[in-house]
Amino acid sequence: MSRTLLVIVGPTASGKTGVALRLATLFGAEIVSADSVQVYRGLDIGSAKPSAEERARVPHHLIDVVEPDQAFDAATFRALATQAIEDIQGRGKNAVVAGGTGLYVRALLGGLFGSPPKDPELRRALVEEARERGREALWQRLAEVDPEAAGRIHARDLVRVVRALEVVELCGRPLSQLQAEHGFGEQRFGYAKIGLRVPRAELYRRIEERLEAMLAAGWLEEVRALLSRWGPQARALQSLGYRHLVAHLQGRLSLPEARALILRDTRRYAKRQLIWFRAEPDITWVEPGGPELVARASEALGTP
Repeated sequence: MSRTLLVIVGPTASGKTGVALRLATLFGAEIVSADSVQVYRGLDIGSAKPSAEERARVPHHLIDVVEPDQAFDAATFRALATQAIEDIQGRGKNAVVAGGTGLYVRALLGGLFGSPPKDPELRRALVEEARERGREALWQRLAEVDPEAAGRIHARDLVRVVRALEVVELCGRPLSQLQAEHGFGEQRFGYAKIGLRVPRAELYRRIEERLEAMLAAGWLEEVRALLSRWGPQARALQSLGYRHLVAHLQGRLSLPEARALILRDTRRYAKRQLIWFRAEPDITWVEPGGPELVARASEALGTP
């Protein structure tokens, strides 16, 4: 009989890494990251990767798997995460999936719908349109044809905006409609999902404190080294926070301006994550440090 997969989700800075480490240690589990930035090598401080000591204490998977200029999507994540989980469970151990990338979690647990293949010519045209009119203008175009998808995608996330518009152009139907019809019901694993509930004021305080800690730990120097090696067009450097510090290093923002924008956009990202996860019907919400957390994990994984 296959083991139940424990899935920890929640907004950024809600404590997913610490909770996953605590539960993995308690239940003898290994951790599978569901974070779309931690997959990139070299993006360590700004993605809040577990430390080397933490990764030595508990095995982690799906961290540092691609270079910053390589593409990585939900389908790739699902394939690699499935392989990792099957290996973990095949060795008689529990697996804990932890991360805030909602689409990755949904794809892993429920599969992906059959979207149309990429169209290089159409993509080039959309990217050129973004270059000429601005990314926000391209996002506004998406908001007109697929407002639901636009509500889940940041206006600066060119890769996802282009893909959503590409699907509309190729299928004549919105991406959000295709996803809704699919239903993500291709369940491969038995699972239990726990969401971390943090009051908004506390979450915003955590976001600000973490940002200060990241900057103090050398985040700007990390971005400078990545920019020098990979250039500003590297896909990973379009990520939240990284793109703001790139703009600072290029002289387009002062450091206080970059810091303020990172804070603002991280809060907005946390709101979008909460909207996404609250729409999921099978999440049990608990406080990160509350007694219900271990009780729910015990129900899924058995007595530690």
